[in-house]
Amino acid sequence: MIFGRKKKSDTRTSNPRDIPVGPARKLQVEGAIPMGVEIGGQFAWRLLAIGAVVVVFGFVVAQLRDIVVPLLIAVLIASLLVPLVNLLVRHKWPRGLAVALAMLVTLGIVAGLILLVVSQIRAGSADIGTRAVASFDDFKAFLAAPPLEINEEDLNGYIDQLFKAAQADSSVFVTGALSVGTTGLHVITGFLLVIFSTLFILIDGKGIWGWVVRLFPRRARRAVDGAGKAGWLTLSTFVKVQIFVAFVDAVGIGLGAFIVGWAFTGDPGGFPLVIPIAILVFLASFIPVVGAVVSGVVAILIALIFLGPIPAVIMLGVVLLVQQLEGHVLQPIVMGTAVKVHPLAVVLAVAAASFIAGIPGALFAVPLIAVLNVVVKYIASGTWREARNPGVKDVAAASGTVKSNG
Repeated sequence: MIFGRKKKSDTRTSNPRDIPVGPARKLQVEGAIPMGVEIGGQFAWRLLAIGAVVVVFGFVVAQLRDIVVPLLIAVLIASLLVPLVNLLVRHKWPRGLAVALAMLVTLGIVAGLILLVVSQIRAGSADIGTRAVASFDDFKAFLAAPPLEINEEDLNGYIDQLFKAAQADSSVFVTGALSVGTTGLHVITGFLLVIFSTLFILIDGKGIWGWVVRLFPRRARRAVDGAGKAGWLTLSTFVKVQIFVAFVDAVGIGLGAFIVGWAFTGDPGGFPLVIPIAILVFLASFIPVVGAVVSGVVAILIALIFLGPIPAVIMLGVVLLVQQLEGHVLQPIVMGTAVKVHPLAVVLAVAAASFIAGIPGALFAVPLIAVLNVVVKYIASGTWREARNPGVKDVAAASGTVKSNG
């Protein structure tokens, strides 16, 4: 009968022996997964593995920061001094004498800047104190005027409350004093590590790098060697041009402060601490984007306290002008022809590194991004197969800043 029959297909489906098992069932299950989900899963576990390695590496670096930070500073200094040492060696100087001269010149410049700042502050300390008192009196008069109408008695009451709160949290200050002593010891230790690390890199940098390369498998050594040299060339270019950018920032803001002080007081020394401000701008500019802004704010605050609101507004314009010059003219040159990092990547890298590692993170963020960028692109480009000792053109071609002739 028609209604009593079962279809052939129903019989086959209900038979357990017809259900795919083993490799056939696996293929059927994999075929049921959409291609997008499968590709996303493959990417996901690889990204998780990379993230885990980065987290572990960051944890190790954080635990050894008292060693890692001085070592990185030594690498930056050495990248600047190696060309000078090599130049002296090419002119028949003994390498030890060339290294000693380079180190003495560097220490002399740093000591000279510190002595200049200290002498400027000491020379103008009396005048600065007088101006600070006068500015504080003007500030109290401003608070007493409408619409605030805060008299001196109320202001003294607020100051007393502040002191009482500070006394209540005296344990914080005691802990802070102890941490300052510990930090001072760390600074001395770090300074010595920087000196010794820089000396060894200048004396035997090639030997140290050769030892690092030999840690990798034989098949990878040529790529690692070429990528490391490309990264070193990028770092040297970055440091040299960053010094030029910092110098321009310091001259621009320092000269602007000098002109503003002279224009409003009629005295060439009308703007206090011009030279220390310029040196602060120079040093802070090594932290891209953030450093020059912070040092510029210091110059604006000094103008506001010692000269008044109008000079402070003009000083703000000077700082913004210098920032525009750096951002649109100088900053694109920082990476030179060796590497190209987008300004957004610079800002995000500095912000993230500052949040994670503070000032050291902000200092090393952009050099690290620049070196990693060119190292990855250099290996991916395959340039290391032909050029064992990469030059500027090789690095530029690998980083994509110019087209390779090959």
